[in-house]
Amino acid sequence: MYKEMSFISYYFHWSNEEVLKMDHSSRRRWCSEISAINRELTPSKSSKEKSILDMKPGRG
Repeated sequence: MYKEMSFISYYFHWSNEEVLKMDHSSRRRWCSEISAINRELTPSKSSKEKSILDMKPGRG
């Protein structure tokens, strides 16, 4: 949950309170959308690029 919250807050500058009000599926959806925007704006030369949703819990 903290990774999702910090990811959304960082990119959209939303407060912790705003992000905490969302349910889990909404936070995951926003993370997915932000990741898609990032991929479109900065195409990677490497196919190893991952979404925040691909990260395993407890790491990082």
